Amino acid sequence: MAAPQRPVPPPPAPRRPAPAAPLGRDTSDVLQQIMAITDQSLDEAQARKHALNCHRMKSALFSVLCEIKGKTAMSIRQHQEEDPPDAQLLRLDSMLLAEGVSRPEKRGRGAAGTAATPEADLRVSCGGVSLLPCTRLLSHRLAHLFPPQACREFTTHVTNLLREQSRVRPVSSREMEHMVGIIHGKFSAIQRQLKQSTCEAVMTLRSRLLDARRKRRNFSKQATQVLNEYFYSHLSNPYPSEETKEELARKGGITVSQVSNWFGNKRIRYKKNSGKLQEEATMYSEKTSVATKVRGSGGQTSCQSTPSPGDNAMASLSVPVVPSP
Repeated sequence: MAAPQRPVPPPPAPRRPAPAAPLGRDTSDVLQQIMAITDQSLDEAQARKHALNCHRMKSALFSVLCEIKGKTAMSIRQHQEEDPPDAQLLRLDSMLLAEGVSRPEKRGRGAAGTAATPEADLRVSCGGVSLLPCTRLLSHRLAHLFPPQACREFTTHVTNLLREQSRVRPVSSREMEHMVGIIHGKFSAIQRQLKQSTCEAVMTLRSRLLDARRKRRNFSKQATQVLNEYFYSHLSNPYPSEETKEELARKGGITVSQVSNWFGNKRIRYKKNSGKLQEEATMYSEKTSVATKVRGSGGQTSCQSTPSPGDNAMASLSVPVVPSP
């Protein structure tokens, strides 16, 4: 006799997944954990780093990060080994070197003799005014704001940091070189800006000190008139003697050396521009002749207009007496 068939049990009901936490709560938790990293001490950070390196799932995490990076990697331009030098930066270096603010790079044994611009050469180039104290101050500030080893130290620090991170996440050597190139570009921009500001400060200093000293001091109108009158009245021999120079200097209120320099320059200008200065010569000749006539006529009128007592008596006697009607 056959055994009775057992009833087939009903299929199990599908399991419902546990209710997931709201997405905003997970995001806020992650952000809080990230913000808490900045508050960790150095010992806590080293302990977490050691725990991550010793974790059994580290290789799986690394492979997942490699897969994600392969899907979302961006094209990175190949970094050139030697970038072309910046033309603007080279011009600024040349200007700062000429002004004595910066020093040339030491190249070989002969660099010690040309480490800085000599004071005598700097005085000659600046018109006799020494800018060394100001340029040394600018050079000190430039070196303090941008030390030569700053870029090298920062690049080394970033490279070591990327090498340490490459144990957890994929970082290729080309990416390291690309990051180093970005850092060099940033430092070059800062260096260019600082040197540009230094060059502007040097030019402002030069304009304030040198232009004020080179400002031309013209003679007074009286001195110019006295010198021109003598020059154009002695065109045949415009070489005054020492006594005449002293007299002209006393009349014009200037020194004898200034009189000598004025006559030397005037003779040169008259030879080069004799046609243009002919009108000026005619004008001063007319002034001289008019002054001479005025002086001569003034002497005669003074003699005629000043009658003597005898003349007055004779005039009173010579008046005819008209008889009364």
